[in-house]
Amino acid sequence: MKRFLIPLAIFFVLVLFLAVGLRLNPREVPSPLIDKPAPAFTLPRLDDPQQRFSQRDMLGKVWMLNVWASWCVSCREEHPVLVGLSKRNIVPIYGLNYKDERKDALAWLGQLGNPYTVSIMDADGRIGIDYGVYGVPETYVIDKQGVIRYKQIGPVTPEILDAKILPLVKKLQG
Repeated sequence: MKRFLIPLAIFFVLVLFLAVGLRLNPREVPSPLIDKPAPAFTLPRLDDPQQRFSQRDMLGKVWMLNVWASWCVSCREEHPVLVGLSKRNIVPIYGLNYKDERKDALAWLGQLGNPYTVSIMDADGRIGIDYGVYGVPETYVIDKQGVIRYKQIGPVTPEILDAKILPLVKKLQG
């Protein structure tokens, strides 16, 4: 009889872990980079590859870094939200074009509008790896000292923007 209790107990423990896991939101994966300095980079600009942009250029400013690609369906979903936010001039949005072709990215921005103050190219995805990108889109809020304060996995929606991102940006700017 006892030999059946151990497998039965293991089965119930596994069912418990499964039940807990199914209740978790995959968009709320904690990032080890929160409250840590943003990883360093110097990358060519999408609009002019001869010019370079670095996260150091943003020290002293609160800003958003949005990881996007022209091949990303969810990026198309969030794009109108970012375009609207950029028109409000609340916070500068910088784009990290991830594993994309330059001509495709430029055509995509030309067709849908460009919400980015500057967009930079991460053609091989190395900077995305440094930032812990799970997939595009992802958005980071970075404070005046260059510290990551928030990470949004998946599209920025109007609800997320109003409930989480804008209140944080206003607090950090204050």
